Amino acid sequence: MSKLFSKFLGFFSSRTLVGVDKVGNRYFTRVEEIDGIMKEKRWVIFKGEEDPTSIPVEWICWLNGQRTKAPTPEEMIELDARRELVKQNIAILKKKEEEERKSGVRKSKSIGGSPDLRSFIQQFPDASFAPKKDEVSDGKDVAKKEERSTEPTGSGKTFKPGAWQPPSS
Repeated sequence: MSKLFSKFLGFFSSRTLVGVDKVGNRYFTRVEEIDGIMKEKRWVIFKGEEDPTSIPVEWICWLNGQRTKAPTPEEMIELDARRELVKQNIAILKKKEEEERKSGVRKSKSIGGSPDLRSFIQQFPDASFAPKKDEVSDGKDVAKKEERSTEPTGSGKTFKPGAWQPPSS
Protein backbone atom coordinates (compact mmCIF):
# COMPACT_ATOMS: atom_id res chain seq x y z
CA MET A 1 0.00 0.00 0.00
CA SER A 2 2.80 2.40 0.84
CA LYS A 3 4.52 1.60 -2.48
CA LEU A 4 1.36 2.53 -4.37
CA PHE A 5 0.96 5.71 -2.33
CA SER A 6 4.60 6.72 -2.92
CA LYS A 7 4.23 6.08 -6.64
CA PHE A 8 1.06 8.18 -6.68
CA LEU A 9 2.76 10.97 -4.75
CA GLY A 10 5.84 10.72 -6.98
CA PHE A 11 3.63 11.09 -10.02
CA PHE A 12 2.74 14.63 -8.98
CA SER A 13 6.02 15.70 -7.43
CA SER A 14 8.45 14.52 -10.12
CA ARG A 15 6.62 15.74 -13.19
CA THR A 16 8.02 18.62 -15.20
CA LEU A 17 5.87 21.05 -17.15
CA VAL A 18 7.31 21.16 -20.66
CA GLY A 19 4.89 23.53 -22.34
CA VAL A 20 1.40 24.81 -22.97
CA ASP A 21 -0.33 25.08 -26.35
CA LYS A 22 -2.61 27.91 -27.48
CA VAL A 23 -5.74 26.02 -26.37
CA GLY A 24 -4.36 25.69 -22.84
CA ASN A 25 -3.46 21.99 -22.84
CA ARG A 26 -0.43 21.38 -20.59
CA TYR A 27 2.33 18.91 -21.50
CA PHE A 28 4.40 17.09 -18.87
CA THR A 29 7.31 14.69 -18.67
CA ARG A 30 9.06 12.66 -16.00
CA VAL A 31 11.73 10.01 -15.90
CA GLU A 32 10.95 6.77 -14.08
CA GLU A 33 12.63 3.43 -13.69
CA ILE A 34 10.87 0.52 -15.37
CA ASP A 35 12.52 -2.92 -15.11
CA GLY A 36 15.82 -1.31 -14.21
CA ILE A 37 15.75 1.02 -17.25
CA MET A 38 15.18 4.75 -16.96
CA LYS A 39 12.37 5.77 -19.31
CA GLU A 40 10.84 9.13 -20.05
CA LYS A 41 7.06 9.33 -19.81
CA ARG A 42 5.21 12.12 -21.62
CA TRP A 43 1.57 13.09 -21.30
CA VAL A 44 -0.93 15.87 -21.75
CA ILE A 45 -3.49 17.29 -19.33
CA PHE A 46 -6.35 18.79 -21.30
CA LYS A 47 -7.87 22.13 -20.43
CA GLY A 48 -11.58 21.60 -20.09
CA GLU A 49 -13.11 18.70 -21.99
CA GLU A 50 -10.71 15.98 -23.15
CA ASP A 51 -10.48 16.54 -26.91
CA PRO A 52 -7.56 14.80 -28.68
CA THR A 53 -8.26 16.82 -31.84
CA SER A 54 -7.24 19.98 -30.00
CA ILE A 55 -3.60 18.83 -29.79
CA PRO A 56 -1.35 20.43 -32.46
CA VAL A 57 0.62 18.06 -34.70
CA GLU A 58 3.96 19.18 -33.26
CA TRP A 59 2.87 18.27 -29.73
CA ILE A 60 1.51 14.90 -30.94
CA CYS A 61 4.94 14.17 -32.44
CA TRP A 62 6.59 15.07 -29.13
CA LEU A 63 4.17 12.90 -27.14
CA ASN A 64 4.84 9.92 -29.44
CA GLY A 65 8.61 10.36 -29.19
CA GLN A 66 9.03 11.41 -32.82
CA ARG A 67 10.55 14.66 -31.55
CA THR A 68 13.21 14.79 -28.87
CA LYS A 69 12.55 18.42 -27.95
CA ALA A 70 9.16 19.93 -27.27
CA PRO A 71 8.00 22.65 -29.68
CA THR A 72 8.79 26.17 -28.55
CA PRO A 73 6.18 28.95 -28.45
CA GLU A 74 8.10 30.79 -31.19
CA GLU A 75 8.02 27.70 -33.40
CA MET A 76 4.29 27.28 -32.83
CA ILE A 77 3.63 30.96 -33.71
CA GLU A 78 5.68 30.61 -36.91
CA LEU A 79 3.90 27.40 -37.92
CA ASP A 80 0.47 28.91 -37.21
CA ALA A 81 1.35 31.91 -39.38
CA ARG A 82 2.50 29.58 -42.17
CA ARG A 83 -0.72 27.54 -41.93
CA GLU A 84 -2.78 30.73 -42.08
CA LEU A 85 -0.89 31.84 -45.21
CA VAL A 86 -1.58 28.47 -46.85
CA LYS A 87 -5.30 28.81 -46.02
CA GLN A 88 -5.36 32.28 -47.62
CA ASN A 89 -3.59 31.00 -50.75
CA ILE A 90 -6.08 28.14 -51.02
CA ALA A 91 -8.98 30.60 -50.75
CA ILE A 92 -7.46 32.76 -53.51
CA LEU A 93 -6.96 29.75 -55.80
CA LYS A 94 -10.50 28.50 -55.19
CA LYS A 95 -11.84 31.96 -56.02
CA LYS A 96 -9.83 32.04 -59.29
CA GLU A 97 -11.03 28.55 -60.25
CA GLU A 98 -14.62 29.54 -59.55
CA GLU A 99 -14.27 32.66 -61.73
CA GLU A 100 -12.73 30.57 -64.54
CA ARG A 101 -15.53 28.04 -64.24
CA LYS A 102 -18.19 30.76 -64.42
CA SER A 103 -16.56 32.50 -67.39
CA GLY A 104 -15.91 29.19 -69.17
CA VAL A 105 -12.29 30.12 -69.83
CA ARG A 106 -9.57 27.79 -68.63
CA LYS A 107 -6.03 29.13 -68.82
CA SER A 108 -3.45 26.83 -70.37
CA LYS A 109 -0.61 25.86 -68.07
CA SER A 110 1.82 24.96 -70.85
CA ILE A 111 4.42 27.38 -72.14
CA GLY A 112 3.84 28.71 -75.63
CA GLY A 113 0.33 27.39 -76.08
CA SER A 114 -0.74 23.78 -75.90
CA PRO A 115 1.10 21.53 -78.35
CA ASP A 116 -0.74 18.46 -79.49
CA LEU A 117 0.56 14.95 -79.00
CA ARG A 118 1.12 14.34 -82.69
CA SER A 119 3.54 17.25 -83.11
CA PHE A 120 5.38 16.13 -79.99
CA ILE A 121 5.74 12.55 -81.23
CA GLN A 122 6.97 13.69 -84.64
CA GLN A 123 10.06 15.12 -82.93
CA PHE A 124 11.26 11.53 -82.44
CA PRO A 125 11.22 9.89 -85.89
CA ASP A 126 13.30 6.88 -84.86
CA ALA A 127 11.10 5.96 -81.93
CA SER A 128 8.77 2.98 -82.22
CA PHE A 129 5.73 5.06 -81.18
CA ALA A 130 6.28 7.75 -83.84
CA PRO A 131 3.87 7.60 -86.81
CA LYS A 132 5.32 6.86 -90.24
CA LYS A 133 5.39 9.59 -92.88
CA ASP A 134 2.52 8.02 -94.83
CA GLU A 135 0.38 7.79 -91.68
CA VAL A 136 0.23 11.56 -91.17
CA SER A 137 -1.57 13.84 -93.55
CA ASP A 138 -2.53 17.36 -92.46
CA GLY A 139 -2.82 16.18 -88.87
CA LYS A 140 -5.22 13.33 -89.68
CA ASP A 141 -4.54 9.61 -90.01
CA VAL A 142 -4.64 8.15 -93.49
CA ALA A 143 -6.31 4.75 -93.56
CA LYS A 144 -3.73 2.01 -93.86
CA LYS A 145 -4.19 -1.29 -95.60
CA GLU A 146 -6.34 -3.73 -93.68
CA GLU A 147 -3.49 -5.87 -92.43
CA ARG A 148 -3.25 -7.22 -88.96
CA SER A 149 -0.02 -6.49 -87.13
CA THR A 150 1.28 -8.14 -84.02
CA GLU A 151 1.07 -4.84 -82.13
CA PRO A 152 -2.13 -2.89 -81.42
CA THR A 153 -2.53 0.30 -83.48
CA GLY A 154 -4.47 3.52 -83.26
CA SER A 155 -6.45 4.94 -80.40
CA GLY A 156 -10.08 5.79 -79.81
CA LYS A 157 -12.26 5.00 -82.83
CA THR A 158 -9.24 3.97 -84.92
CA PHE A 159 -8.01 1.39 -82.37
CA LYS A 160 -7.25 -2.04 -83.83
CA PRO A 161 -6.15 -4.86 -81.57
CA GLY A 162 -2.97 -6.72 -82.44
CA ALA A 163 -2.71 -10.39 -83.31
CA TRP A 164 -0.45 -11.24 -80.40
CA GLN A 165 -1.40 -14.37 -78.50
CA PRO A 166 0.09 -15.55 -75.21
CA PRO A 167 2.56 -18.40 -75.54
CA SER A 168 1.03 -21.82 -75.06
CA SER A 169 2.86 -24.22 -72.77
